[in-house]
Amino acid sequence: MKIKTLATLLFIAFACSIASEAKITAMRGKVKNGYNFWLYEPDKKATKVKAETDTVAPCDSLTQAKSDTICSQSCDTSIVNACDSIVKATNDTTVIMPSDKKPLIIFLHGQSLCGTNLDRVMSYGTMAAIKGGRDLDAYVVAPQNPGGAWKPSKVADIMDWAINNCPIDTTRIYVLGMSLGGYGTIDFVATYPQHVAAAMALCGGGSVKDYSGLNSVPLWIIHGTADRAVGVGESRKVVNAMKKAGETPLLRYDEWAGVNHGRLARMFYIPETYEWLLRHSLLDAPRQVDKEIVITNQTLNNAYKGLKLSSSKKKSSKKKSAKRKSSKRKKSSKKR
Repeated sequence: MKIKTLATLLFIAFACSIASEAKITAMRGKVKNGYNFWLYEPDKKATKVKAETDTVAPCDSLTQAKSDTICSQSCDTSIVNACDSIVKATNDTTVIMPSDKKPLIIFLHGQSLCGTNLDRVMSYGTMAAIKGGRDLDAYVVAPQNPGGAWKPSKVADIMDWAINNCPIDTTRIYVLGMSLGGYGTIDFVATYPQHVAAAMALCGGGSVKDYSGLNSVPLWIIHGTADRAVGVGESRKVVNAMKKAGETPLLRYDEWAGVNHGRLARMFYIPETYEWLLRHSLLDAPRQVDKEIVITNQTLNNAYKGLKLSSSKKKSSKKKSAKRKSSKRKKSSKKR
């Protein structure tokens, strides 16, 4: 009986692990009249659990989590299997069990990636970072805007789709974007603040009429003072509007002297960006903005370190680096 039970457990653990490998999938036409998007599903990393009995509850679905399942034997109900049931084994036996629900990160791209070719969304940003090797223990959706301003309601439709189709921890939903995506981030958070645990808006602005909702969400806005594509004044308008709407205890606002527009794209490749987002939850009491994680312009120097990015990305990075060095040499010679 025990040998049969153990074999059954191993089969279930193996089947669950196969069904939970990390993957990136193009989602077209999934949301009616909505944006097409990329979906990243993280590897449901196994958790070792000390088992107590030789009872195996039935597992009808190997991929969908159901938090209302109760084990027929006495067990730790804080442990929820990604299968339909909690699996337990004989004394001193270790059972491999996938982890619980995961956070959701929504990435909004800039104007250069607008269009109908979804592959363009892989050019830079969170999806490109994941493809290059950045490990994120969260679901990620990256919609493509066909053109014009991001529409908060359409982003919300994708968020709802993800919640309904993936095991999402709805207390840990995050939004980030730059340039046009920075505007989209501000507009979405201002419209649906009750759903967002934290957000990061880079070199963007805002276009909503009411900014008061931003004051209830941990928000980090960063803008370079040398930005010629979207002037730093756009972020200042958002900050001033937030202050007019009330107190801003959850706001972090940084202006980086001499930093241009494209430089901030590196934010999507550094681990600190996601570490900062994931430190926040709707369950935080009181809600606070994390100030322990520090990101500066210098942090971005090693943004691509350890990642396997496309050759075009590396060449572009080298060209920009060469231009900066050349510019510094010219300024130095002028001073002499």
